[in-house]
Amino acid sequence: MAKIVYWAGVVLAILGCIDIWKSKHSLIERIIFMILLLATSWIGIIVHYLYGKSHL
Repeated sequence: MAKIVYWAGVVLAILGCIDIWKSKHSLIERIIFMILLLATSWIGIIVHYLYGKSHL
């Protein structure tokens, strides 16, 4: 079960980074957003998909 949760987190983090990379922000902002997403793990993924994706 732990492996499934781990791999789900990895996949969602990668998809979140791809979404951020496709945004219209500057390169520095995109890199900062991706670092924050990866550094905060599940919390960053949840915030990105519930709030950030519609505002980027």
